[in-house]
Amino acid sequence: MPPKREFRAVWIATVDNIDWPSRKNMTPAQQRQEFAELLNFHKGVGMNAVFVQVRAAGDAFYAKSPEPWSEWLTGEQGRAPEPFYDPLEFMVKEAHRRGLEFHAWLNLNRLVHKSSTSVSAQNISRTKPNWILSYDGYKLFNFGLPEVRQFITDMTVNVARHYDVDGIHFDDYFYPYAAPGQVLQDDATYRQYGQGFANKNDWRRHNINLLIQQIHEALEALNPRLKFGISPFGVWRNHREDANGSETFGGLASYDHLYADTRKWLMEGWVDYIAPQVYFSSGFKKVPFRNLVDWWAENQFDRHLYIGQSAYRVGYQDTDKTWQNAAEIPNQVRYLRAQGADGSVFFSSRSLRGNSLGFVDSLRTHLYQYPALVPTMPWKDNVPPLAPQNLKATLAPEGLELLWEQPEPAEDGDTARYYVVYRFDSEEKPSARDARRIIGLCHEGERFVDKTMEPGRKYLYYVTAVDRLHNEGRPAGPLRVYFNDSRLQQFE
Repeated sequence: MPPKREFRAVWIATVDNIDWPSRKNMTPAQQRQEFAELLNFHKGVGMNAVFVQVRAAGDAFYAKSPEPWSEWLTGEQGRAPEPFYDPLEFMVKEAHRRGLEFHAWLNLNRLVHKSSTSVSAQNISRTKPNWILSYDGYKLFNFGLPEVRQFITDMTVNVARHYDVDGIHFDDYFYPYAAPGQVLQDDATYRQYGQGFANKNDWRRHNINLLIQQIHEALEALNPRLKFGISPFGVWRNHREDANGSETFGGLASYDHLYADTRKWLMEGWVDYIAPQVYFSSGFKKVPFRNLVDWWAENQFDRHLYIGQSAYRVGYQDTDKTWQNAAEIPNQVRYLRAQGADGSVFFSSRSLRGNSLGFVDSLRTHLYQYPALVPTMPWKDNVPPLAPQNLKATLAPEGLELLWEQPEPAEDGDTARYYVVYRFDSEEKPSARDARRIIGLCHEGERFVDKTMEPGRKYLYYVTAVDRLHNEGRPAGPLRVYFNDSRLQQFE
């Protein structure tokens, strides 16, 4: 039986125009049209969430920001869209119209990217040069400074305060990935703030832990129902370095090299989900996909686990021939389901649209054939909405029209964010756990038209309300109807 609840998401990267906008200097109208087309495509594949990068490199894709407009939006950092619009406000509304969760993806560290051609006078690297470290062509935050951590926290809370996002999302960029011949010059900061630490590595991890805890607490204080999650590099630690580590033999680990103690964040409950970038194939011997999924499934500490999958590698010509197999990604999805993971996030939108080797067709027609509700987070909200009211059916030119009214507010004040419509044959025993019987998810209004009912067959219809955190209430129904001789009739 297909899962009724599963997180199905895609990263939409804006840095260097990877996914959206597809090029600089598009008009706002072109940008909006292109983004709407992206959402339509991903909704059609079966996705129920998007992670959209709204801070790529010391910039912003939204109006209510202390940082300058992104050059990848308007062609010049600091230049506003003309005619003016607020991309983030637009994107959130469009996603919600389609029943997609919208997670605002912020790159925490970058201030100037290698590919940047325009750096505004308002870029933090220029207004606060004493906060900045230079490394391998990038300008990066110095996480050892308390004022830097406070700025990042304020920047994050600002997005959550001003926009109706479902979640805040960080990627894997904390301390930088090592580059040959490069040294991160934070010795002076270590001398100032590193007392009590045996070495700089422990101090750096402490800085990141402080930042994640601080952001978690600030977001909880602002909106306890807002989701907060992170997508780290796939390996926390290898088993040879730590008995708690994974059965992998890679040369890179987030704990040891990026100073990101992702396992601790889960243990402390500082994140609501983790989306590790398990960008390895099932045939890669040093870091096998299955070994990493097994490890994360054993170390999620009652938080959600979404597996980051490398759609961009499908069909890729390299030494790992596994990626020449169109079934690799679908098989990964089957495996992570079997291990109890809560879903997938694919990098990235462009690769899904490219559909290399036809792997997206397999998702659309098989694994994601039926809709899935986003998994619930009972530590944030466990109160379901009440049942819809006054469910009835009428004939419409295009089919059977179901109508109902909004439920009364539940004890926590929530009503319906959307509705689920189920249809069963009269001989079936109805089960709300069966995703195959979901014929509609209604995100706009209290109405659904069943265009596939067959004359002479008897059906049972149920409608449930679902709140913002995806708690599903008791059903309205059953409504027992059949259509015969151009008439709609009810039966007992």
